[in-house]
Amino acid sequence: MMRRFEGTRLLVATHNAGKLEEMRALLAPYGVEVVGAAEMSLPEPAETEDNFVGNARIKAHAAVAATGLPALSDDSGISVDALDGAPGVYTADWAETGNGRDFAIAMERTWQELEARDAPSPRSAQFRCTLVLAWPDGHDEVFEGVLPGQVVWPPRGAEGHGYDPIFMPDGHKITLGEMEPEAKNAISHRAVAVAKLLEACFA
Repeated sequence: MMRRFEGTRLLVATHNAGKLEEMRALLAPYGVEVVGAAEMSLPEPAETEDNFVGNARIKAHAAVAATGLPALSDDSGISVDALDGAPGVYTADWAETGNGRDFAIAMERTWQELEARDAPSPRSAQFRCTLVLAWPDGHDEVFEGVLPGQVVWPPRGAEGHGYDPIFMPDGHKITLGEMEPEAKNAISHRAVAVAKLLEACFA
């Protein structure tokens, strides 16, 4: 039995302003006040696990411990089957340059590693999002969303962010980078995970 969220304030353990606003809008109908990690001056904890659930749990429980508020965190990325699931939890790390993140470099690396392995087509992959909602008593609930598709080359489209221009979802002829934001948000891995969260804990 899933635990329902009965509080009025929820800490969203992210320093990403876009993610924060997205969650604020989604939770507004339920009368929940959303605060962000930056507003609470929280540091970003070291993500030491090798899987999305583990890292999301680290972030959620660290935020709870620091503030005493229930907290929601997410960990997400792209897993490419022919690369044994990489980059996975290292999705953002592949874009690090020393001067911020450059996802053009990350996409190039992904394709070059597929070429080096002579991976057969279609080069299947999944965007994955794991949400963890944690309470001050240590309890948590986990929700996972998956968007299956394939990696394509060259990159296409200027919408979206990250690896979107090289990811074509199953059942579609365009990449996430070519999709209108509303269309992408309707099918995204995060949308799937959030829908599960809202139904289980807020609806």
